[in-house]
Amino acid sequence: MERVLTKHIKPDLAFRDVSAYEGTGGYQAASKALRLSPDEITEMVKKANLRGRGGAGFLTGLKWSFVPMGEDAPHPKYLVANADEMEPGTFKDRLLMEGDPHQLIEGMIVAAYAIQADVAYIFLRGEYKLSAERLERALAEAYDRHYLGKKILGTEYNLEMYLHTSAGRYMCGDETGLLNALEGKRANPRSKPPYPQTSGLWGKPTIVQNVETLCNVHHIVERGPEWFRSLSYTEDGGTKLYGVSGKVRRPGLWELPMGTTAREILEEHAGGMREGLKFRGLLPGGASTEFMVEEHLDLRMDFHEPQKKGGSRLGTGTMIVLDDQNCPVGMLKNLEHFFAQESCGWCTPCWSGLSWAERILGAMEEGEGEPADLQQLASLCKLCASGNTFCALAPGAIEPLQSGLKYFADDFERHIREKRCPWR
Repeated sequence: MERVLTKHIKPDLAFRDVSAYEGTGGYQAASKALRLSPDEITEMVKKANLRGRGGAGFLTGLKWSFVPMGEDAPHPKYLVANADEMEPGTFKDRLLMEGDPHQLIEGMIVAAYAIQADVAYIFLRGEYKLSAERLERALAEAYDRHYLGKKILGTEYNLEMYLHTSAGRYMCGDETGLLNALEGKRANPRSKPPYPQTSGLWGKPTIVQNVETLCNVHHIVERGPEWFRSLSYTEDGGTKLYGVSGKVRRPGLWELPMGTTAREILEEHAGGMREGLKFRGLLPGGASTEFMVEEHLDLRMDFHEPQKKGGSRLGTGTMIVLDDQNCPVGMLKNLEHFFAQESCGWCTPCWSGLSWAERILGAMEEGEGEPADLQQLASLCKLCASGNTFCALAPGAIEPLQSGLKYFADDFERHIREKRCPWR
């Protein structure tokens, strides 16, 4: 299996300076890209079938094509790397930024040129201190080598790039919430339309893209869309960073072909469950995805099979594993507590519904649950569903709960019947 994104990242995550990066072909793809037309680059990314790695899985090249181009297009245009990695159980972007920050910068140069952006921002989670240090250093090196600034790489193209460390709220994972935060406002979602591609940061055309997505871009330009598609087991192009956390033998992160099965990731790479524990289920793409259980482990982890055959989503591709010695009700209570406190309060189903769900689950854990609580939780799942809220926070937050009610119904009923948590 050919590694692309992690090929040069060392196990100790030692910093790769610009000389080391150039020594392995770094910035050659950017130089090539700036001698193509922006439309040619966008078309290459379309043909590569690169989907956004932040969770939604939208086609990257198609997203870029919505940005106004030509002499009459409004300026300045912006490119924003969403590095506010707040999804519980997700740590893939941190690996890329700490281990190979110039890879992100080069990907952003190519993406910015494709949409003719004038300014680029890396919107970084505030807690990622080491990532911030290394990105600052890498940006300074890139400016020293004239990869950024005026007339970069001997062309007429100008690009300024800045690091912005955020206050660290989950709402910034929503691209419009992120843009509001970048403008110095509360991270509330914006109504759509207009979409950021036409009216984003300060009302100008803006593309917001995940770190892992952007790190793929210059590799596509360098080696072609056909090569990129050949890396995958499915129609979704490229490799994917898959992670596993929980009580497995080897929790961690691996770059594997897109479409690797959940069973291979869990049993071969993560080593299976720890001694004396049994597998009960997993959240496949961070905390805001639905549970998958034993019957789903042979599904290919791409943007199609988990949804069509497992009722879940790939999300960020980072699994949270539940074992048979941990309480699923308690796990869900912890998750809903996180989502409830991260709600921006902009819409009632989110700020009220999520805290309500947390209170019901907490009562069950304390032995105060009632039979009617199960119907109430099911109703809250419908209240917080997609289409009833301004953004995807509440619909994502409710996904583990609605699947937990389905797969772990006996556990919920036992809490109510025995008036206690059986795992305490």
